[in-house]
Amino acid sequence: MPDRHEISRYFQHLQDDICRQLSAADGCEFREDSWERPGGGGGRARVVSGNDIEKGGVNYSAVHGELSAAAAASLQAEAGQTTFYATGVSIVLHPRNVHVPIIHMNVRYFELEGGRNWFGGGIDLTPHYVVPGQATWFHRQLQATCDRFDTAYYPRFKEWADDYFYLPHREETRGVGGIFFDRLEPATEGKTKRELFDFTAAVGETFAPTYLHLLGLNKDKPVTEAERNWQRLRRGRYVEFNLVWDRGTKFGLTTNGRAESILMSLPPLAGWEYDHRPDPGSREAETLTYLRKGIDW
Repeated sequence: MPDRHEISRYFQHLQDDICRQLSAADGCEFREDSWERPGGGGGRARVVSGNDIEKGGVNYSAVHGELSAAAAASLQAEAGQTTFYATGVSIVLHPRNVHVPIIHMNVRYFELEGGRNWFGGGIDLTPHYVVPGQATWFHRQLQATCDRFDTAYYPRFKEWADDYFYLPHREETRGVGGIFFDRLEPATEGKTKRELFDFTAAVGETFAPTYLHLLGLNKDKPVTEAERNWQRLRRGRYVEFNLVWDRGTKFGLTTNGRAESILMSLPPLAGWEYDHRPDPGSREAETLTYLRKGIDW
């Protein structure tokens, strides 16, 4: 069975491979900052501001140590499980062109004292303007990856993403969803640890070709100033979710993770307008109709 060392090495390789593909497509170079966590472990933060990616990060981390009370409660740790090991890759890309969607991916592995372990992750897409055909294509890529391992995965994890990437105070989803899964444990899933690791790795490897296809379709489309303003407003919603609702952000901050790496998910510029309402019949108004749970893409 894969141990924490094999899994960590794989995630390092995944970070390298994704950065290589993004650099080749964008003509950009990533800035790398290696960091150490005071309580144990560390990581490699890689950030970029390129030609098509206005701000992006592809981060790897492997941290360990004592669980705080808040982190223990978040992880539902049992009595006596006071230490943890966590490793993974987390990505957020904010494009320059409003017609290119924001994308997020995370693949991760957790291990608690005593050997209890699980995998989590997912990919979700946040278009500034929803193009149904592109949203459908995106979901089919994720479904194809899921179906290679279990045909029950895609509908289960698609619904999970709809529920997770949701802003209750706005009554809207963050975007068009994708897949999200957490706490996939061998004992509860009826799978071996190797099977769950292979699935998580496959999700990670789906990211780059899927996003680069969408980037190529949209990066050269003309953009108006009104569309740029809409992009800032939609980025504002992204900020609201990440700072108010995202469990990964909260876990990183409550375990003394590196704040710069955790908050690299935020866009370079965002906006809020009081009681903003798109014009009826506009593309902005149409996009809002797609920001709801349960759409069968």
